[in-house]
Amino acid sequence: MSEDQFFKDEIKKAADFKFGAGVAHVFDDMVNRSVPYYGEMQRMIAELASNHAKEGGQVYDLGCSTGTTLIGMNTMVSNNVKFVGIDDSEEMLKKCRSKLEEVGFTREYELVCADIGNKVEIVNADVVVLCLTLQFVRPMYRAQLLQRIYKGLNHGGALILVEKILAEDSHFNRDFISYYYNYKRRNNYSELEISQKREALENVLIPYKLSENTGILQDTGFAHCEVFFKWYNFAGIIAVKK
Repeated sequence: MSEDQFFKDEIKKAADFKFGAGVAHVFDDMVNRSVPYYGEMQRMIAELASNHAKEGGQVYDLGCSTGTTLIGMNTMVSNNVKFVGIDDSEEMLKKCRSKLEEVGFTREYELVCADIGNKVEIVNADVVVLCLTLQFVRPMYRAQLLQRIYKGLNHGGALILVEKILAEDSHFNRDFISYYYNYKRRNNYSELEISQKREALENVLIPYKLSENTGILQDTGFAHCEVFFKWYNFAGIIAVKK
């Protein structure tokens, strides 16, 4: 795993964060050092997916990045379930293919390079995962994406959503963000790295409150929604289609 030094040197002209070749190269280290309890979160996603994936159905990972979630689910989900990974970064998918080959991935799977915000088709799905992905979809397209997911899910199918969130009461936002940056400092990110990544993400990662996320899921038609993970400004939700 290559060490994340993407923001180590001072950047003269700030640019929006992109999941290009440079990020793909260090992404696994980046996400492990930047997302609290990422390993446990992945284990929980796999466990939840195993309860809903049925033989002959499909499991989608939207924004599959380097394939960590696919690999995790592979250990718990029946082999007679097809996996579909979708990402809009060919560099991420290249890394994903390499990792799947390294672990000897043998189940039927498909990797698709596409923008999930633009009419990606979901069919015969028992599980759809959005792990730290919906937050990068422009707000005006989120409801449409969730409606496509809902339509493509089989009855009893589950959407597993993990997001960075805002506090319900804005009074706590400053504190939670401070605790999060302390987490990054404990993982050896410098003040320059923290500030430059924050600036790069400012216009591309747009979080909602937990209640806003559950509200949009319920408005989409999901009959059952439950929080399965929460750490300050990160949360995981499972929503099941009746």
